[in-house]
Amino acid sequence: MDLRKLKTLIDLVSESNISELEITETEGKVRIVKGGPAAPVQYVQTVATPAAAPAIAGVPAPAAAPAAAPATTGHAVKSPMVGTFYRSSSPGAPAFVEIGSQVKEGDTLCIIEAMKILNEIEADKAGTITQILGENGQAVEYGQPLFIIE
Repeated sequence: MDLRKLKTLIDLVSESNISELEITETEGKVRIVKGGPAAPVQYVQTVATPAAAPAIAGVPAPAAAPAAAPATTGHAVKSPMVGTFYRSSSPGAPAFVEIGSQVKEGDTLCIIEAMKILNEIEADKAGTITQILGENGQAVEYGQPLFIIE
């Protein structure tokens, strides 16, 4: 979704009596939530596929993986944004997935926190989790592989 359209939607929610707006398009899902009268509008975007992440002007492309990185087979689920990787919804909760977990397309795999917003990252392919490449609580880069699904 382009930034002009997103800004227009945020402005409409801010100026109206609507408290929440959710739009699903081919490139992802956008949810805009308005708090109380003094609370600012909060924008949450869940990206279904890594390729759908919007390009941000002035941000360099991610660096190539180091030559020492192990070769992986299967489908890599990559981070659609820069942020902090979390395997569960809260510190005491069980992880969304473990190695060997069967996942369907659309299942939540992890959460990436970016700018105090928690973004659920969903499986873009059905299969079995064979590798978990992200470390809980660690920073991740745009395009960094997080999971391998076979």
